Amino acid sequence: MLFHCFAVLWKSLSLKIALVFFATFLMVADYVRRRRSRDFPPGPMPLPFLGNLLHLDATKPHFSTQKLTDIYGNVFSLQLGNLQFVIVSGLELVKEALIHQGENFLDRPKFPIIYDFSKAFGLVMSNGLPWKQQRRFALSTLRNFGLGKRSLEERIQEESRFLTGAIENEKGQPFDPHYQINNAVSNVICSVTFGNRFDYHDSQFQKLLHLINETGVLQRSIWVQLYNIFPALMKQLPGPHQTIFRNQEQLKNFVRKIIKKHQENWNPLETRDFIDAYLNEMAKENVSSSFHEENLLQSAIDLFIAGTETTSTTLRWALLYMAVYPEIQGRVQSEIDSVIGQSRPPAMADKDNLPYTNAVIHEIQRISNILPLNVPRLATNNTEIAGFHVPKGTILICDMTSVLFDKDEWDTPKKFNPNHFLSNGQFRLKEAFIPFSAGKRACLGERLARMELFLFFTALVQKFSFQAPKGVKLSLDFKMNITLSPNEYHICAISR
Repeated sequence: MLFHCFAVLWKSLSLKIALVFFATFLMVADYVRRRRSRDFPPGPMPLPFLGNLLHLDATKPHFSTQKLTDIYGNVFSLQLGNLQFVIVSGLELVKEALIHQGENFLDRPKFPIIYDFSKAFGLVMSNGLPWKQQRRFALSTLRNFGLGKRSLEERIQEESRFLTGAIENEKGQPFDPHYQINNAVSNVICSVTFGNRFDYHDSQFQKLLHLINETGVLQRSIWVQLYNIFPALMKQLPGPHQTIFRNQEQLKNFVRKIIKKHQENWNPLETRDFIDAYLNEMAKENVSSSFHEENLLQSAIDLFIAGTETTSTTLRWALLYMAVYPEIQGRVQSEIDSVIGQSRPPAMADKDNLPYTNAVIHEIQRISNILPLNVPRLATNNTEIAGFHVPKGTILICDMTSVLFDKDEWDTPKKFNPNHFLSNGQFRLKEAFIPFSAGKRACLGERLARMELFLFFTALVQKFSFQAPKGVKLSLDFKMNITLSPNEYHICAISR
């Protein structure tokens, strides 16, 4: 009887009412499933299915987190689809998460847009024992360069000569330094990883650099956010996210060809670069199972992209700041002239004798803030931060903006001020300066990046004065790419 009544009632309902009922049921079920426990960090109310997607501005994500920090405090939570995030701010809590509780946040999350390409191979997105083995090997290999006959310093000095020569050819006319700097920085990691550099007029390599830039821009689009929330659906739909996969496949094919050429002329007695060193490792008896061709491919790609994008972006900011602040540029040049002169290239041995120049480089890194939300981590265990429960599987975001712009750590956090790194005329490194992150998953290329920034920057400012084109006011506005980058600009490089 009861079943009969239900059947009659069901037939009387319109399709529209049935769909509303079904949608309401799904939303209630979604809410119950995602309901926060009392000891979980607070955060804005998530929408069904989308979560807090609308609370984030993909073009300025660090601005969004700053606003939410003002509301919810230095530990708060966000939800994007099935992904649960905890965001921590301030030096002490960032240190707590990355250093003191580093073992609890050692892994990377598997974002679908990245995992579908890298499959958690390589150096950046791998986890567990394979990550430890790959990182240890990469660190050891980079530390041993010179592989072959040249040191890292000599490679950078050589590339500095190519870069200053290319800029000299602009003859003081306005030009966009983006891809010249990109190419120069990339050539350093290419010589280490692939064994050769690429000419600034190599059209194939320039196309590759443009593809990487395009992919970085698309990574911040709403399409990618939707892909990470609804991967099964978005795989079937056209859109900019499909361009990312096409670009990534072209990059893979580029590196595959280089690896294949290495395999064809591989000589275990002559280690020319990272790929040769990796092939040697793969050939060893009883080698770990994590050393295979897919890991080689992704590790080479990781070194290539990470070794190109971060340092070149910082140098682009550097030239822009020098043009916007000519009095600071002039003081740097005076110091370089008095210590190095014009007759020889800068060397790492000069660094300690150039405290103001060193302070300027560090201040550029601080204020440019190129990775404002760091690279995400994943909680590998249930843990606590500031008294809040953080369950295993939660994604951790460390707000680096809150550290690099902390008014309690920096005298003028929003102003370009090299004095942040000076004490009585001597260079002083501050604890809150952590642009390379911290803990066991800090940037493995930090040593190389520091060397590149010093040698490229001093060589450029030694040879040129950078200024805005006539009648142009340069802007310090930014855009989100793989990194937080300056908007495209043109500049004049006047030979000194």
